Amino acid sequence: MNNTVREQNPIELWNNFADLNAVPRASKKEERVIEFMMNFGKNLGLETYKDEVGNVIIKKPASAGMENRVVVALQSHLDMVHQKNASTNFDFDTQGIDMFVEGDWIKANGTTLGADNGIGVASIMTILASKTIAHPPIEALFTIDEETGMTGALGLKGGLLDAEIMLNLDTEDDNELTIGCAGGVDVTATGNYNEVSVGSNFIAKKISVKGLTGGHSGMDIHRGRGNANKLMNRILWQATKQFGVQINSIDGGSLRNAIPRESVATIVLPADNQLNFETFIKEQEQIFKAEYHLTDPNLVIGIENTEMPTQVLNGEFQTKLLSSLYSCVNGIYRMSSSIEGLVQTSNNLARVLVKNGTYSIQCLTRSSVDTEKMDLAASLQACFELMGASVAFSGSYPGWTPNKDAAIVKLMSELYFERYNEHALVSACHAGLECGILGTNYPHIQMISFGPNIKGAHSPDERVQISSVQKYWAFLLETLVRIPAKI
Repeated sequence: MNNTVREQNPIELWNNFADLNAVPRASKKEERVIEFMMNFGKNLGLETYKDEVGNVIIKKPASAGMENRVVVALQSHLDMVHQKNASTNFDFDTQGIDMFVEGDWIKANGTTLGADNGIGVASIMTILASKTIAHPPIEALFTIDEETGMTGALGLKGGLLDAEIMLNLDTEDDNELTIGCAGGVDVTATGNYNEVSVGSNFIAKKISVKGLTGGHSGMDIHRGRGNANKLMNRILWQATKQFGVQINSIDGGSLRNAIPRESVATIVLPADNQLNFETFIKEQEQIFKAEYHLTDPNLVIGIENTEMPTQVLNGEFQTKLLSSLYSCVNGIYRMSSSIEGLVQTSNNLARVLVKNGTYSIQCLTRSSVDTEKMDLAASLQACFELMGASVAFSGSYPGWTPNKDAAIVKLMSELYFERYNEHALVSACHAGLECGILGTNYPHIQMISFGPNIKGAHSPDERVQISSVQKYWAFLLETLVRIPAKI
């Protein structure tokens, strides 16, 4: 890591972020970061414990003179999305994130940075460790597995927190105060298929869709970025009809909450169609580049020779698969009619894996209206059942209903205007924040979410703005000073 990261201001926050980023912390693999956080709290002499599912809670008494203020929960999640460029040699299970400074931004070398939600975690760590920051009684809540199921928030039992206000430090624009979010559900289609032998006079090719921008499947879904799974399916659909292509395997996307950036398919086709097929691939690349020149300027469609497989999908299943994937809703499904500019419901066709007689198709469906979320999920179920798939719903979590009249919303809105002479954008977002889930067992807690400018979350382009962190940090500290004795 470039040590200049540790030299940025505020020094303590960036050093805590660097220490945190030295610890591998993939979703569902948080054992090491849980231990790291437990040791952090205990070494400070603070009340520190882990709940049944692995969430870490650290409590710190109020600073002198603020003992009568209401208890505030500071909340962030410990896990991060692990994504890397195909050309990057990196082992997330053993290596810490390799960071560097570029102008006003902190970035990572070829991987996700972990600013989502590492900046929030580091901020809380800095407040817990400080002897000079003024604050009310603090309950620090570090949840696990936010990125792939929110099982930490779902598993947090009532009665563990006394807070009346919760500051969720997981928003990615420093001029926003988020007071609502979408819920989500995982939709998974699986099944088996019969393979058939490859005929004579066939050649094998490997097709790749890569170089897409990707991004967060909630916060970036409205940006119109290319989905590698949809683009690959578009190629294969046409190639099947025009050139008699038969599919051996498809491997596209990775995580449900990341817009797919890459997809690879191994196919065979009659040898006498080779030249026309290669021309077709070049034409598709130019078409896609024209369609996505603003959102995905680095898009590339590759074609290369590969080893001849012995088996391919049978024709009937191949037709059903490609038809279902073509029909699968992807991107915005409906915009909100009550909040201007807010995506209400969407779906991300996140993962397509077809190989050796089995297949798995994974989607993440989001909506701020729970009934609409499940309706779209049912639509996807019907789509995939038509191809004979078994479809399961899992990891469903509720949205967070906005409360514009909450005292903490008024306090922070007025403070923002006082400090910056402009109004903060008070709104809901299409990401899956944990507040809706946490509010189920803690309905009395007033919640609000905010944070610094983080761009490209869930992709190797993730970066956090240094000056924005400084702005957010000062705003957070002043908010703590102004927490009232009652709400």
